Amino acid sequence: MGIGRTDGPGWVRDAVWWHVYPLGFVGAEPRAEEGLPTRHRLGHLVGWLDHAVELGASGLALGPVFASGSHGYDTVDHLRVDPRLGDDADFDALVAACRERGLRLLLDGVFNHVGRGHPAFRAVLEQGPAAPTASWFRLRWPGGPQAWTPGTEPGYDDFEGHSALVALDHSSPEVADHVVEVMTRWLDRGADGWRLDAAYAVPTRFWAEVADRVRERHPGAYLMGEVIHGDYAGFVAEGHLDAVTQYELWKAVWSSLNDGNFYELDAALTRHAGFLDRFTPYTFLGNHDVTRLASRLTDERHLAHALVVLLTLGGTPAVYAGDEHAFRGVKEDRAGGDDAVRPPFPATPGELSPLGLPTYRLHQELIGLRRRHRWLHTARPRTVHLANEQLAYEVAGEGERLVVALNVAGAPAELPVPGAGAVLAGAADAGGGRVRLPAHGWAVLAG
Repeated sequence: MGIGRTDGPGWVRDAVWWHVYPLGFVGAEPRAEEGLPTRHRLGHLVGWLDHAVELGASGLALGPVFASGSHGYDTVDHLRVDPRLGDDADFDALVAACRERGLRLLLDGVFNHVGRGHPAFRAVLEQGPAAPTASWFRLRWPGGPQAWTPGTEPGYDDFEGHSALVALDHSSPEVADHVVEVMTRWLDRGADGWRLDAAYAVPTRFWAEVADRVRERHPGAYLMGEVIHGDYAGFVAEGHLDAVTQYELWKAVWSSLNDGNFYELDAALTRHAGFLDRFTPYTFLGNHDVTRLASRLTDERHLAHALVVLLTLGGTPAVYAGDEHAFRGVKEDRAGGDDAVRPPFPATPGELSPLGLPTYRLHQELIGLRRRHRWLHTARPRTVHLANEQLAYEVAGEGERLVVALNVAGAPAELPVPGAGAVLAGAADAGGGRVRLPAHGWAVLAG
């Protein structure tokens, strides 16, 4: 018997996410200091929702909004809105504003680890091995639990060497209960799904149990895990998830464009087609953790090529806020090294530089093309012409077909595109089963 396909909730078929890192977006303080008054900043995001709709997005993928010590991924209370962002009423207003515009809402759940300030870990520091939440963590007591004296701190597993991020023990039933409670609580309040941060660091059996229990209450919830590399399809199946992040494709897109090596992208497309046989990946060209595409590419003319690939391939695509205006920003491996890719945004889109408008309009055009071809959500790619600096591939599904042609060379190129019809987007001359592209040109053709 063959392995089945995970389709996810039906509404995801039309999902195009606009992804926001809220603490940066609203210009929040870098650290949550004791005694700071609640700052009602989520309303700043409401003022941008029409921008997301006009872009063509159908959902808001929201980074961490829960109380944390600093960057949002060191959670100290999963059930409270970060006071640097607002309170429950501000969250409810954001949900209502999304609903008014037909936008879905995806939340970011950090369930691999917590900040040292989380009450469950503070209880361990204060009460030792007898703390009721000691079972939440993988602890090592000097001399053993019986030798504990007040003030003695245990050793503990953390997230990738970051001692401020205390790893949870996912074999603990109490941890599973807590995560289920958190996920269902915010789904009850109007969220539509969850991005599961650092999902790759958590056993899939934990996700399977949690996902099953959450779906008992919310069968239409979208559950997507952050996975960098490895067996994507296996992770989705074993974790009972709907999707994982498609980092392989992200890497291949900018790398192949920079190197003039479409053989790398061709290999990734083959892998991508295999994933689509099993599930629909979460696809992207940028996010809060990586250098922005406009800074990553060595030739800014190829930003269009990257976007064409994202929006013509099967997947659930996301646009990281600012990328639609070709924001620049380089991620650096140092304290504060994420700041450049997580900047504050002005009060309204009208305050953005007009220099980004051509990129914004290109996003609108290609998202519009995608939404007119709903079948692209699960369409499988197949290469029809391959050279170092030229690539043509078809995407097909549900009896429909489009052909994409790309040229990154400094001279015009003619590519075979068997069966292709009229040019739907881009600048090209097509006919007789061939397409002529200008230097650094691209085209999407009817099938």
